[in-house]
Amino acid sequence: MNLRLTQIAVLSLAALLAGCANQAPVPVVDRGQATPVPTEKAVVPAEIPPGFYLVKKGDNLLRISLDHGQDYREVAAWNNLEDPNKINVGQVLRVVPPEGAAVVRPVTPPPGVESRTPVADGIKREPKGGTQPYSDEALARLKQGDNPPPAEPKPAPEAVAEKPVDKTAAAAPMAEGDWSWPGNGKVLATFNEATNKGIDLSGKLGDPVLAAAPGKVVYAGTGLRGYGNLVIIKHDAVYLSAYAHNSKILVKEGQAVGKGMKIAEVGSSDADQPKLHFEIRKQGKPVDPIGYLPKR
Repeated sequence: MNLRLTQIAVLSLAALLAGCANQAPVPVVDRGQATPVPTEKAVVPAEIPPGFYLVKKGDNLLRISLDHGQDYREVAAWNNLEDPNKINVGQVLRVVPPEGAAVVRPVTPPPGVESRTPVADGIKREPKGGTQPYSDEALARLKQGDNPPPAEPKPAPEAVAEKPVDKTAAAAPMAEGDWSWPGNGKVLATFNEATNKGIDLSGKLGDPVLAAAPGKVVYAGTGLRGYGNLVIIKHDAVYLSAYAHNSKILVKEGQAVGKGMKIAEVGSSDADQPKLHFEIRKQGKPVDPIGYLPKR
């Protein structure tokens, strides 16, 4: 009897093992490792057309404007930005003037810049359109404008100031002989597009910093890291010049300056010693100032 039961048990176990052999093995899972979760790839925008810029990490409006040879206030107006400090990675900005742009609206200045534009009640403002991420629709709106033109021309409200004619932009581009040295110090560091986008001149605290050419002050403040107290002058539609590390700024935004006019005093703001850092930008691109300044 016991022998009979033993045979039945052996046959049952053999059948069970044969059935398991026909099934796929159970995968071994290491519970100590997290299961990878598929992530969506970042959306790569279509090619950005000329005259527009895709905001990247670390950008601010002042830097973008300087790199494209523009006044940051005008770039803010072209993109309907009431606050230039609020731009987003992936946002597309217009960096060349749209056709027919003729109105300048007051905006909140970047950090370190005192607002010098009076703001009055009733000033017409464009809708906030500058905080949109990239999309074909957003780009089309930037190109064409969000609002269709009125059927009949209407007089502008008194509170809306018409943009004055920028004589520096309308004038013939600067020539190499039109520049003068912005300081009397010796050259401490020469131009290197990768590491030094201008030249550094020696000086003592309080030494005069002079406008290298006539133009209009488009920035005066501390909004660019590494430049300290900074003055930027727009000379025409092609050239800007920048004067950094000042101890004191003596001009205001929008002010016209002449060649050789004292605009600041030498300092060591954001620098390891008193010196003047001087740049010339041609359509936003740094160029070697030595090629434009007269020989000493």
